[in-house]
This record gives sequence, C-alpha cells and structure tokens, in this order.
Amino acid sequence: MFKVLTLNNISVNGLERLPRDLYEVASEIANPDAILVRSADMHKMNIPATVKAIGRAGAGTNNIPVAAMSKRGVPVFNAPGANANAVKELVLAAMLMAARNIPQALDFVRKLDGDDKAMHEAVEAGKKKFVGFELPGRTLGVIGLGAIGVKVANAALELGMTVYGYDPAMTVQNAWQLNAGVRQALSVDDLMSKSQFVTVHVPLLDATRHLINADRIRLMKKQGIVLNFAREGIVDETAVIEALNDGHLHAYACDFPANTLKGHPRVIATPHLGASTIEAEDNCAIMVADQLREFLEYGNVRNSVNFPEAVLPLLPGKTRLCIVNENVPNMVGQISTALAKRALNIADLLNKSRGDLAYTIVDVDTPIPDDAITEIAAINGVLATRLIPAR
Repeated sequence: MFKVLTLNNISVNGLERLPRDLYEVASEIANPDAILVRSADMHKMNIPATVKAIGRAGAGTNNIPVAAMSKRGVPVFNAPGANANAVKELVLAAMLMAARNIPQALDFVRKLDGDDKAMHEAVEAGKKKFVGFELPGRTLGVIGLGAIGVKVANAALELGMTVYGYDPAMTVQNAWQLNAGVRQALSVDDLMSKSQFVTVHVPLLDATRHLINADRIRLMKKQGIVLNFAREGIVDETAVIEALNDGHLHAYACDFPANTLKGHPRVIATPHLGASTIEAEDNCAIMVADQLREFLEYGNVRNSVNFPEAVLPLLPGKTRLCIVNENVPNMVGQISTALAKRALNIADLLNKSRGDLAYTIVDVDTPIPDDAITEIAAINGVLATRLIPAR
C-alpha cells in the first residue's frame, strides 16, 4: 500500500487514477511515499524521509525545493502542457482586452450614473476615448516555444497576425506542433525589435529574471503591449511602468498582481488565473497522478524536472532495482559487479543521466537479496535505491 500526501485540493478525476486497493490518499498522513501538490510552498516544509517522489499538478515547480530533492534522490514530476490551452486562452483574452481598451471601457461604464438618457449621452460622448485596434496585420513575438508558446503562436496566426518565435532550446516534439507560418527570430532582441505584442512563456531562472527590461522594451515598436502569463520576475515591472507612463508601451497584461502595478490604468492584472479552469485542473491532476503511479509501481520516469526520462517495460517474474546516483564514471560497473558476485543474472538494464544525476533500472531474473542492495546503496555516490519485487 502506497501512501500519498496531498498539500492542496487535487482534482477528484486525478485522485481517481490512484486505485484505493493500492493507494491511501489523504491531506494528513504519516510517512508518505509521495506528495501531490499544486501551489503550496514546500521550501520550509519538513519533507519526510519516506518520500520517494513529488508530483506537481501544474507546470511550474518554483514552490518545490527541487535541488534538495535531487540530493536525496527524489524525482519531482510536473504536468507540462496539461494547462496549455487554458493559458493560451487567457493570453488571447488579454491581447484583445489590451487592443480594444476593454478594462478602461468597463471601468467607465461602471462609473456612469443618471437615467438611461443621461447614460446614453455619456456613452456617445465618452466612447471616443476607448478607440482600439484590431489584431490582423499586427506582429506578435513569442519568447519560449514550449507547449503554451506553440499554442499561442498558432492561435495568433489564425487571427491574422504576423508571428515571430524565439526558443534556442525548442524540442523536436514542439517543433512538429508549430505552424510553419511562424517566423524565426534570431535572438530576444531581434524579436523585440520586430514586435508590437510580446508574450513570454519561459521558466523563471537566473537567466530569465528581468528578461524583459527597460533596454528591450525600448526596442519594441511604439505603443507596444507586453504580456506575462509565465512567471513573476521575468518582466521588470518598474521598467514597464516607466514605459507605460512615457507612452512607449500601450499596455501591460500579466497574471501576477503587485503593488508596483496596482491601480495603473494601462495594466491588466489577473489573479493567477492561467491554469484556473476545470479542464486544466483535471488534466494536470490526471497527468501527474499517472506519472507518480508509474514511478512508484514500476520505477519509470516521465516528465520529471530533475530526473532523466527513463522508461523500461517490466516483464512478469522480473525483480527490479532502481538506483539514483551522482553522474560519475563506473557506477553501472560497480552495480553489475555487486549483482554478479551473487550469481544474479541481469535480464535488462537502462541507464540514463541528466546533468549531475543518473538513474539506473536493473531487471534481474531472480529475487535480489538484502545484502546486495545494502552493498549497492553503500557505493560512493549512490543517493537512493528502491526494490520493486517480481509480480
């Protein structure tokens, strides 16, 4: 029986992927094997030593101490792409609201008073202040062509926009999904100089903090619109406010309200609604629950932010040993030697690495004795071992 601790309300459709005859799932549980989390901050949490995996029902993992978990040999899973459509729709809505001055117009209407005749007269006199522009023929720059960025770029093309994309680390899978009409920018600066709209879809890292800054905003066409529905900190808010005040920017739309932005008439700030749809919450929970289950029951790794992708079918009657170790030479040799000393035949083996971390799956024809696992666990550089008995 596996124990799973939930730190937030997780979609029921996701939790139903964990069968009750194999899993005990609760918001309060001792010695959990895994943790399911959405937005709860785990950095100050005392994460039990029994935890073998963490699943984030969403894309970002800034609320999880990923580096610390790597040192413990604990994979952190996320759900990339599961909320992509929800975020795409919010970005498109923000583009339309900014282009048509809809928030300002709504605020104007809310403040109208008098009888209907007076209101109608005020509307006719005041609507000229909210003249906007249409999207066809305008240029959108998309920084980051992951699951969300690709969907935004493709949708903008369908709306008749010219679209430039930039992502030096774009995957082959996402490249296949990208419409051939999206043009390639050579750099962030190149993209900024070509675009009236710029939207960012990258993780928050040291390299991406204040990726959109005063210098880059100045490269944009005048009356530009910046959109940030990725992570707070990617856009320099002080630079944005200055550009709004001097008229270089027409609007700033983001999913991260802050005092710097609060009350500015040209800021559209939503309360972190990117993945807040019923469909996205279901999709994220289902995806991460399936990944946790595959890891706990079979040792396979899919969509981990700190582990390499490692999937090996487990055949009936085979005993599986999973080893997490530092990515250093001769690890597989030492593991194989420990098994060979006990005349254990390796039926299959998979070794994958990612940065400083390596993950090895070894399938053996017969049960593995405790002393063999103890010897392997004691190898210098081994971070964690886990035995999956034959079925």
